[in-house]
Amino acid sequence: LYDLPPEELKEVPTVCGSLREALESLAKDSDFLKRGDVFTDDQIASYIELKMEEVMRFETTPHPVEFEMYYSA
Repeated sequence: LYDLPPEELKEVPTVCGSLREALESLAKDSDFLKRGDVFTDDQIASYIELKMEEVMRFETTPHPVEFEMYYSA
């Protein structure tokens, strides 16, 4: 798998590497959740908005190791 040329590697399915990437994918393709009137556009958008708040908090908060290395005395 690691030795595949880039053009072949594009054909290999992958999963999202972060919550941000998963939410962006969900925003682009959420039709599968709307089939059978399971979820509405408003519900999906609200979920994405709620989870993006978590993403922003995670991305803007220093990791405990960073805090120890740079902010502790």
